[in-house]
This record gives sequence, C-alpha cells and structure tokens, in this order.
Amino acid sequence: MQCPFCKEEIQEGAFKCRHCKSMLSQSSPQLNPPQIASAQYEILYPGSYAMVKVSMKQGQTIKAESGAMVAMSPTIEVEGKMEGGVLGALGRKFLTGESVFLQSLKAMRGDGEVLLAPASLGDLKVLDLNGANSFFVQKEGFLAADASLAIEVASQGILKGFISREGIFIQRVSGVGKLVVSSFGAIHKLTLASGETMIVDNAHLVAWSGTISYEMRKASAGLLNTITSGEGWVCYVNGPGEMYIQSRNTAGFGGWIKRFLPSGS
Repeated sequence: MQCPFCKEEIQEGAFKCRHCKSMLSQSSPQLNPPQIASAQYEILYPGSYAMVKVSMKQGQTIKAESGAMVAMSPTIEVEGKMEGGVLGALGRKFLTGESVFLQSLKAMRGDGEVLLAPASLGDLKVLDLNGANSFFVQKEGFLAADASLAIEVASQGILKGFISREGIFIQRVSGVGKLVVSSFGAIHKLTLASGETMIVDNAHLVAWSGTISYEMRKASAGLLNTITSGEGWVCYVNGPGEMYIQSRNTAGFGGWIKRFLPSGS
C-alpha cells in the first residue's frame, strides 16, 4: 500500500510510515487539521543579524533555545524545562550536542512580546507544521517553536552521520504549530517534486521535511578531482518535500578566519 502523506510504498497495516514518519491512524491527510492557537512570529532585520519578535496572547507558551531571549515584556515568565523529560533532554545533550534545557516562555500576566536571537550570525525562517508533516533540523538550527510542537532525537544512520559531520543523531520537530530555524548566512528554500533530485553540499543543510530522503556520495570521480575540486562528499537529495539550505558554512568561514591569525594561534 501507499502512504497517504508521502505516497511511498509501505507495509499493509503499518501504523507509522517508515519514510516520512507520519502516523497512519487515518486513511488520508487531514484537509483541515485542528487549529491550535499560535503565537505571531515576525522576523526583524532579516539577513546576517536577524531577530524574531514573538507576539503572545495571555496564556500562550513558546519554547526557545537556551540563552535565546534578548528582551521580553514584564507579562512574560521564563523558566528552564527539559524537553521530552530527563531522557529526552539527556538525549539532546549527548546525542546531538544541544542544550539540556530549553527556555519556556509564557504570557502569564497578560499579552506581551519576546525578542529572540541565535548566538551566531545569520538569517531566520518561520516554518509551518500542520501535523501531517515534520522537519529534521541540523545541529544549532533550532531557535524557537510553539509549545505544541514536539522536539525529539532522531537517527540518520552511522554512515550518513559520520560523512555529513552532523553526527548520527539530529533533531526532528513534529506536531501542529510554527517553528523558527536559524542558519549561518542566508536561508534559501528548495522545493522538490516527487522523483526530483538536487545535489547539496552537506555543510549547507539547515532543515528538510520528513518526506525527503538523501544519500551521501562523493562529489567527484577519482581522487585527484576530489582534492582539486574542494568538494568531498555531498548529499543527493530526493523529493518530494522542502529543504532549506544556508549560503555559508561554519567550517569554511573558520578556515577563512584562520588565514588572518598569527601562526601558532
């Protein structure tokens, strides 16, 4: 049978699609998924120094990466929480390298707003999740989300993790609500149709939908071409789905900075 969400072949009677990870308790995707009240997100100063303003109604809650809060209204209360309980938080820390605690920001005493920003330079993007889709997010790519979204650790396999330098485990975000991802550099969206393929340098991955699959291949044939082209392994990304890539990568930027440092530094 086919998955009603990503149309990939799955086993008869399966409860969960092994391709897009969607639950298969219903025969087809909801055309009108249940509406959950979401905070309002606005990207300020898009580009290298982007910041997001989150406008919240009383009672609304969002979660953000530890240390992301820049400023907030006195009506907002912030506390540290372990996403997914103790085991989930420890998994985030030791498997993906992310913080044990996330910030929980709630409009306790009336409407208010929160300003959030990542630690590194780069742009931000707000993604909508409708319950039928999910997104995988690179290390340090998560900035904030509605409290309704679930963040869990997912495995991308030993070979992919080793070659891609993202690690074996990455973050998977699912549910209904809004997700804010951050990048190093500008964010560019790629939309792939079913069967369409795009080759992407793995150092430029930010986030991709759960319906997308990819495999690691050598960028060039032969050792000499691999050395002279400056490209080692790349991702062959297969649709359908959305992928967000960044215009810069931290390793390349670090190498550029190193050229100007005194030898031995």
